[in-house]
Amino acid sequence: MLEKYKVAFICVHNSCRSQIAEALAKHTASDVFEAYSAGTETKPQINQDAVRIIKQLYNIDMEEEQFSKLIADIPQPDIVITMGCNVECPYLPCKYREDWGLDDPTGKSDEEFVKTAKTIEENILELKKRILERSIKALR
Repeated sequence: MLEKYKVAFICVHNSCRSQIAEALAKHTASDVFEAYSAGTETKPQINQDAVRIIKQLYNIDMEEEQFSKLIADIPQPDIVITMGCNVECPYLPCKYREDWGLDDPTGKSDEEFVKTAKTIEENILELKKRILERSIKALR
């Protein structure tokens, strides 16, 4: 068995989009890669709207295993996915990086959280497919 790639989902506060990505990646792609999330700052808790929506949509309790972490708290990733910080995205050395350009749903409607979660899920499944197909040149 090949060693799994380590994928880090990064945003500034590590409380909403990157946490959703970590939860959904562990749920849908743990057979292909290890998922982590982190930020340059932390929050005392994961965004409670995100926790509630992910529980409703996927029956995943993000607070069971996840908490807001700093970049220094996670293993060195092979792949870095930035969520779309709209500010200076944190830099983390890696073999491959991409930005998903997602707006932060914090403070917005449940519909925005659902839309963000569904987009993240689609992106994760696409990333999983590209890893399996070995179509990311930097990882060959």
